[in-house]
Amino acid sequence: MIEPALTIENLVKEYEGGIRAVNDISLTIPKGEFFGFLGPNGAGKTTTINCITGVARITSGTIKVGGIDVVENYREARTKVGISPQEFNVDIFSQVWKLLDYVAGYYGLRKEKRAERIEILLKQFDLEKYRSTPFQHLSGGYKRRVMLARALVHDPELIILDEPTAGVDVELRHALWGYLRQLNEEGKTIILTSHYLDEVEKLCSRIAIINDGKIVADGPKEEFTKNGNSLEERYLEITQKNTS
Repeated sequence: MIEPALTIENLVKEYEGGIRAVNDISLTIPKGEFFGFLGPNGAGKTTTINCITGVARITSGTIKVGGIDVVENYREARTKVGISPQEFNVDIFSQVWKLLDYVAGYYGLRKEKRAERIEILLKQFDLEKYRSTPFQHLSGGYKRRVMLARALVHDPELIILDEPTAGVDVELRHALWGYLRQLNEEGKTIILTSHYLDEVEKLCSRIAIINDGKIVADGPKEEFTKNGNSLEERYLEITQKNTS
C-alpha cells in the first residue's frame, strides 16, 4: 500500500486561553496531488501548516507525512517537507547561494552534493546571475524564486507554498506557475494556499476550504466550478454561509 503524502486525523490546536484555531480537522492528500488549501485570514490555514512542519505543537490528533508521524519522528518527517512561507524569513544580508547552502547543510547534504543541488536550482529558477547577490537587493519576484528554491533544496516529497506569488508582477507570476506545474508533473505533491483564487483554479486538482478552524468544503476542483461558477464565486458562497 502506498502511503499518502499527508494524513491529518482529528487535528486540534488550541492556544492559551482555550482559543481553538484548528477544530478537529481531517485530510488525506495522495502523493502527486496539487492541493489547494483555502480560507479567510485567521481561518486556521497557517496554524495547520505550522503543525505539519513542527512550528506549532499539536494539542491532539495526528499528522503523518509519507506515513511518518510528525511528533514521534519529527526529524525524519521534516526532511520530507519543503515550505515556502509567505514571509521572507531569511537573513536578508546573505547571498543567494549561501542561503541555499545553509538550508541544504541543515538537512544533511554533504558539501559536494549541496553544490550540485544549488547549481541545478539556480539554473531552474533563472537565478544564476544573482547567485552572489544579497537577498535584500533582489526584486520581489526574484525573492519569491529564492524562497521556492530554498524549499526544494533538499528535494522534499511534499512542498507547501504559502502565498508563493504575493507581490509578484504578472510575467513572473506566470513563470512561477510554470515551475509549479513542472514540479507537480515530476511527481511532487504540492499544497498551495493563495488569496489569488484564479491561481488556485488554474493549478490545483483538488481544493479544501477551512473556515473558523473547520473544513467546510473538500473535493475536486470541478465540484467548485460546475454550473458555470468561478472558484471565487463558490468560495465566497461557502465562506459567507459558514460565518453567518
